[in-house]
Amino acid sequence: MEILIVMVLVLVVLYVVTIRPQRQRQQQQQSMVDAAGVGDDVLTQGGIYGTITRAEADDIVVDLGKGLEVHMTRRGIAAVLPPEEDEADVIDADGEAAEDLAAEVEPDDEASVSGEEESVTSRADADTAAAERR
Repeated sequence: MEILIVMVLVLVVLYVVTIRPQRQRQQQQQSMVDAAGVGDDVLTQGGIYGTITRAEADDIVVDLGKGLEVHMTRRGIAAVLPPEEDEADVIDADGEAAEDLAAEVEPDDEASVSGEEESVTSRADADTAAAERR
């Protein structure tokens, strides 16, 4: 009889510690995916970021950028991303707004970026280009 009581207690603890929280996470995930609508940024199960452009029942169309659209089911959504914050809304640890910090940065502090691209067409050219960079 004592063994039966111990087994029941172990099953109750197992349910409370593992099964119940997992079900709650699944329900939250499902409600998040069901609530996704047009204009929401999403992450697909395949790891691709996009924006929902059309949604009908279980079918959605996700814009991946530059006019590339993918038709998929809602089950393909891994996460609905929170909206991005504007730069003016971001506040650092000291309580200063990001725009105040941007005004403090001097132009000399910024790294220069060149728009030049180097194209290498043969192994000899690649070795020469690598030697020139050293």
